[in-house]
Amino acid sequence: MPSKPSVRIESLLSARLFASPQRAGQRLYFISNLGGHMSLYAMDWGGSVPEPLLPPHLALQNPHLVGGYPFYVFPDLGKVLVMIDNDGDENYQPMVVPLEGGFPEPAFGDRFADYRVHLGPCFREDNFAYLLAESRKESVNEVYRANLATGELTLLGSSPWGSYPAGIAKDHRRVVLIDGYAFGDQVLYLWEEGQGERRLLYGVPLEEREPGEEVPRNAIHSPHFVGEALVFITALFEDTYGLGCLSLADPSTVEPVEVQGTVHQGVGELVDLDHLHDDRYLVKYNIDGVSWMYEGTLDLDARRLVLDRVLVGQGDLADGVVQAYHYDKQADGYALAFSTATSPAQIYTLDGPDREVCQAHTRERILGVPRPWLSPGEDASYVSFDGLRVSARLYLPSAELGHEPPYPLVYYIHGGPQSQEKPDFTWFSMPLIQFLTLRGFAVFVPNVRGSTGYGLDYMRRVDRDWGGADRLDHLHAMTEVLPKDPRLDVSRAGVVGRSYGGYMTLTLAGRHPELWKAAVDMFGPYDLLTFLQRIPETWKPYFSIVLGDPEKDRDFLVERSPKTHLPQLACPLLVIQGANDPRVVEKESRDLVEDLRAQGKEVEYLVFEDEGHDVLKFKNRVRCYNAIVDFFERHLK
Repeated sequence: MPSKPSVRIESLLSARLFASPQRAGQRLYFISNLGGHMSLYAMDWGGSVPEPLLPPHLALQNPHLVGGYPFYVFPDLGKVLVMIDNDGDENYQPMVVPLEGGFPEPAFGDRFADYRVHLGPCFREDNFAYLLAESRKESVNEVYRANLATGELTLLGSSPWGSYPAGIAKDHRRVVLIDGYAFGDQVLYLWEEGQGERRLLYGVPLEEREPGEEVPRNAIHSPHFVGEALVFITALFEDTYGLGCLSLADPSTVEPVEVQGTVHQGVGELVDLDHLHDDRYLVKYNIDGVSWMYEGTLDLDARRLVLDRVLVGQGDLADGVVQAYHYDKQADGYALAFSTATSPAQIYTLDGPDREVCQAHTRERILGVPRPWLSPGEDASYVSFDGLRVSARLYLPSAELGHEPPYPLVYYIHGGPQSQEKPDFTWFSMPLIQFLTLRGFAVFVPNVRGSTGYGLDYMRRVDRDWGGADRLDHLHAMTEVLPKDPRLDVSRAGVVGRSYGGYMTLTLAGRHPELWKAAVDMFGPYDLLTFLQRIPETWKPYFSIVLGDPEKDRDFLVERSPKTHLPQLACPLLVIQGANDPRVVEKESRDLVEDLRAQGKEVEYLVFEDEGHDVLKFKNRVRCYNAIVDFFERHLK
């Protein structure tokens, strides 16, 4: 038999990232790691040598972690507003650079020095941006309307619960602010120019609820003013979300808005609603982890949105994930970043009266790895211990590589927990999954209860139950489902996860040590009590609801902490951490490592001094991927 091909991780990482594209005239702006870390670039329409817009020592972060736009282009002002932190500490500050690039300067002086700022809705035709500022000293979120032409900041409201600016009237004199207590539990407020503080529009504020009162979770988001009404996404009528409408004159009642014209099939949910122009709207669906996007016409009187164009989900833009999209009103066209399980993210534009002109502006590829060597994955969904369907995928080594089944198994757990593993080559997980299959491992990737993508009820099943039924979903897969697949050797199994996935990795390794020969934790909470003490102040009210109160629920949090169960750890453990991580701070992982080593456990510790809650810089990614795969090679083969 011919020798198995040897593939270096550098081959998979040769495909540069292209994320968060925006179009402005004949220019495309985007985030990429062309220089070895994430930064801001621009290029000419149709493709040109990308031009860096930031100095080479500054690094941007994963747009998924930024919370809002990572940047926004304002052509009339000749500026780009960009959110910059310090090597992953997530203390984002609004900075501006010229359209042609330069050294960033504070957009509003030192006004937000003590805040972590997120960039919300932006309006380039009016030079307005909306900012959510999280205090770094107390549990307060403040929302501002920013006039970038004059530098004027207008405070719209503040709250411990978010007060996110979600719906903006065309004249900017009315803004919908949303407070969120837990996923789906939303309350809407209305700010009006000259009327003082925001006023309650819809929902029951937490402080007004009776003890034990159950309030239906409306999950309202993406609201848009349509005359004297609001149209938005809601879970009031469909667990997998639909459209609703309320009158501003009588906002007590939400009426359903029917959506007609979808052509996709599968399990998923409605995730986005965008106003384009006049009565034209865009909707985006997440169906079995892949993206579908449509355009349609809203008839508010008939309470109906009729979809008449498929933008994403067919043709060249099928079976993949839209990382981000941007609609340019002046050009009446889109820029978007799209990838699949085996194809890196590319920048596309959609134009033409029927969006028939789909143009790729990049040609990123994986060097030296033929496409047939990569694993597209197969559906491996299963019925869990209590009858609940759990979506999952199984990635197997290509037959062309010469690896013989049964394959050693790597069990991969996503973060969140309200997140979803998708067939998306853009970020950390898919290159790791492919690297493992190239080295002869099978990789199982479940989206257990608590994951997004399968409706509000499914997502809520993890609230106040970390390490409960979600753990049993994993246990059922490892003991009842996967052992029945003759292609898998579950006696040689390892588990790996990031963030909440790291928490679950530690939980499974501690509570079910007989299942694992190796475990890899990437910045996972170890002690839920110290984790809750160390998170940012503005996060604490939310986590007290969805995870537990450190005082009232102390016994529960101790019982669900990996720390309580890891004395039973029976396999080697690799712990990976970013020194600047504000979510799971380095001390959390250091406590884990020191405690286990004191117990005589075999623990390796890898710290990246210039990373936060991710591993993004090229040299660090190479070291990280190699460390994980070499670790599993040593202990599973």
